[in-house]
Amino acid sequence: GKNCSLLQEMDVIQKQDENCYCYVQNRTIHLQYLWSTIQIKVNSRERFRFEPISEKNNCRNSETVFEFVACAVQILWKPETCTETFLSIKQYGEDVCFKIQPFKIEPYVVRVKREMLDGKLLFLFVAGIFLFHFANSLSRSAKFFYLSGVILGVLALLVFVLLTLKRFIPRHSTFWILMSGSWMVSLYFIYCFKENIQWLWSEHKIYLLGYFLAVGMTSFAISYQHGPLTTELSITLFTWTLQLTAFVLIYFGVTVPQVAYAVIAVSLCSKGLCYPLGAACHIARKMKHHFKSKKLVFKYLTEEEYREQGESETIRALEELRSFCRSPDFPTWIAVYKLQAPHRFAAFVLGSPHVSAAETKAHDEQYGIGSFFLEEQLFETRAQFEQDEPANSVHEEDEENENEMHTQIPFPYATELL
Repeated sequence: GKNCSLLQEMDVIQKQDENCYCYVQNRTIHLQYLWSTIQIKVNSRERFRFEPISEKNNCRNSETVFEFVACAVQILWKPETCTETFLSIKQYGEDVCFKIQPFKIEPYVVRVKREMLDGKLLFLFVAGIFLFHFANSLSRSAKFFYLSGVILGVLALLVFVLLTLKRFIPRHSTFWILMSGSWMVSLYFIYCFKENIQWLWSEHKIYLLGYFLAVGMTSFAISYQHGPLTTELSITLFTWTLQLTAFVLIYFGVTVPQVAYAVIAVSLCSKGLCYPLGAACHIARKMKHHFKSKKLVFKYLTEEEYREQGESETIRALEELRSFCRSPDFPTWIAVYKLQAPHRFAAFVLGSPHVSAAETKAHDEQYGIGSFFLEEQLFETRAQFEQDEPANSVHEEDEENENEMHTQIPFPYATELL
């Protein structure tokens, strides 16, 4: 029956008596406030009691048993007094009212400001997008399985204990009834922890750290004992759980619910488009293979292309041989035992040329320009041409027809090059 003071942005109110305050949300949606929150800070030199008030605190209006139990627990569990408190109000959410009860006649200050980009909301939104698109690969990772076990044990201890003792519950119906109740209780405790995290951290920091450390280590030990998931059914269920968790993070990561619904719908469509796109690509490959011409077209190399291809392929093959000889699978001692010059083989593996300088010089003297082999080949070709000239003149027309059908390029040094 007492009127509350309405809070607005950039308000700085200083009072010293008991009073209640309300912040009424602006119902006009603006996309620039997508990750925006209203920060309310109350501080004083003396201790005071901060008590949230809303219609939900009237337990007689509870529609379900769970709401009545939650209302009763929230009334009984009130935060202790403090000298400073913070309140973060989500844009486009519910109206928030609270009461300040100072114990002494000492002024307290209520400050209201807008934070245009709340890092927590942005982190939840990005984490939800990342978790949804990588849920399949994360569900198969052993490290992420252990991390999920630790997080589940810390935030939902009852659910983790029930999953650990699943083998001792004979009936599946009993297990799922207990699981539903455990999830409801765990979600309520997560809500209470989120609402009172600042008070718990400031007043009971040691107990909170002890709980995190003890439960986290125990959860990791139990998860490590059971090992990561191996069956496809369990991996699929874990993937669906991660995707559902991603939707929850996306919903709580933005201030406008309509934007969250749109992002979730787009994510589902993008995930579902991979199947029709994959089927379309498969059909296109089949059609392309079906209508592809079966006539083979041969391209003859010129002498210059033949030499370049021979040199490049020789260099590539030598590098592959060196890589294979350096690999652990190569039988080193057997090769050394069978080789006549192991030192030269070792030098080749370390990067030396496969042909020595002396061998190159001898090859040039024998097959190079001005060598005996080249002169002998030239003289033999000229003598043979003079002897076969009459016979060639008789069959000149036949040779011209044959040359039109297939042109051959002689390579007199192909064997020596390779």
